[in-house]
Amino acid sequence: MTGPTGGDGAAAVVRRRVVVRGRVQGVGFRMSCAQRARQLELGGSVRNRADGTVEAVFEGPAVAVDAMVAWCGAGPPLARVTAVEVHDEDPAGLAAFAVT
Repeated sequence: MTGPTGGDGAAAVVRRRVVVRGRVQGVGFRMSCAQRARQLELGGSVRNRADGTVEAVFEGPAVAVDAMVAWCGAGPPLARVTAVEVHDEDPAGLAAFAVT
């Protein structure tokens, strides 16, 4: 029986772009996000947007990406997240995680 990994045992690589709304700038969101993403060995990036939101891209094994998307729902202790938009994208082969 094959599962979501295609049957070869390798974890399926996914990419998700998230936009996080609420009090998410000036509270250490980007640095905390990058630290957690690097611990999970994900590729991608995180940045502040001019409209006050934070945008992040996570790429790697689905279980790790899902963990980061869930983390974005709360963020670091000083953040007050009110909404998280999630968009699936095609993987681009990202290996490192950057704060931009």
